[in-house]
Amino acid sequence: MVTRRALLSGAAVLGASLTAPGLSGCSGDSNALTFFFQAAPAEARVRRQIIEAFGRLHPEIEIRVQLSGPDPQQQILTYCAGGKCPDILMQWESYSRFAALGVLQDLNVMLDKDPAYAAQLRGDSTPNLYETFTFQGGQYVLPEQWAGIFLYYNRKLFDEAGLKPPPARWRDAWTFAEFLATAQALTERDASGRTTRWGFVDAWPVPRWSAAIFGMNNGAAWFTPAIDPTRTNIDDDRFIEGFQFYTDLSVRHRVAPQAADLQAQSALDLFMQGKAAMVLTGHWQYSGFLAAPDLDFDVTVLPVGPQGQSAKSDVGTTGLAIAASSAKKDLAWEFVKFATGPAGQRAVAESGLFVPALQSARRSPEFVRSHTRIRNLEVLIDGPDNSNHLPVSPHWPQVDAAFTRFSDRVLRGAAPASWFKDGPAAELNRLLQGSV
Repeated sequence: MVTRRALLSGAAVLGASLTAPGLSGCSGDSNALTFFFQAAPAEARVRRQIIEAFGRLHPEIEIRVQLSGPDPQQQILTYCAGGKCPDILMQWESYSRFAALGVLQDLNVMLDKDPAYAAQLRGDSTPNLYETFTFQGGQYVLPEQWAGIFLYYNRKLFDEAGLKPPPARWRDAWTFAEFLATAQALTERDASGRTTRWGFVDAWPVPRWSAAIFGMNNGAAWFTPAIDPTRTNIDDDRFIEGFQFYTDLSVRHRVAPQAADLQAQSALDLFMQGKAAMVLTGHWQYSGFLAAPDLDFDVTVLPVGPQGQSAKSDVGTTGLAIAASSAKKDLAWEFVKFATGPAGQRAVAESGLFVPALQSARRSPEFVRSHTRIRNLEVLIDGPDNSNHLPVSPHWPQVDAAFTRFSDRVLRGAAPASWFKDGPAAELNRLLQGSV
């Protein structure tokens, strides 16, 4: 059982505690469950639809919603340290710190008692997503969605430039060289040299991770192993080459904006206004692009480097966990099973807001109908199976803070990516071992 001291120690790592309201579901009601999650309004509506559908099947179980504030990780620590841990918790790739602290229930206990559902899950699952939530032998979360990155592109701008459409499937990926040549052909400047249209923009708010994925697409793992890693590979020549290629798109080739170029307009605004031909982001932007009726867009895959074997996205994902301290684990399991199983995944597919975790949901008529603006739907359907794991480590906040310092120097052109060999890799390895 997790101790209050351990939880408060974990909270101190993340920063000062938020002032959190009491959970409405922490009463002694025998069949009331509290469900903590973070969501935009449209996403919250989908959650509530799933809750309502579950209620029709299980009218004896009440689900009480607790929406998170801007820092859900800190709120979870605060709630659980105060003895008010929600029964059901939304989780991200950062879940391992909670697993290490004993906050999360190992769901293998439930899966072992429910062999029929476990077999169904294995038959319909996407292994990459489930492996992300497997830590030190425990299955702490069941995934709901894939949230990896890929490219959106403006079909009209490609046609006007006389360019062939980019690849429609992960197995037909383009090369770094082909991607660069395309971005150069789509970049336009006026007589004064001012860029009026960029070939490529990155709208993912973590460009260091984008660059790392380019490194992985050149044949090198970012960390080894990806789950509970013991060392980094940022000093691998293949990773360095891929990271440098991403950096050079803005610093050297000027087909992508640098941070200073995005002061007046965001990367998303540039793409939606036709001032950028390609944008790197995820499915979470799809509904926003739908709101721009004149934007003729589609999706394509990331490029593969000269040392890479195939193009990959990242295993970005969210899922549901059960609190180890919950007195109603069996009831919570019924909801988690429902929400991450066929019924809940069908609602996810119909919404068009997420890419479902289950293969059957991604290939369902509901998913196709909710994505009529996309022709290259295989990019989304096969995305989870063509993704590399992001690092999963209890030490990730410290590791990523250090990686931010190192990568920012490279991304702004102050040092080449080969500088990673001169100390940064060794420091990340020390942090992975829990050393300062």
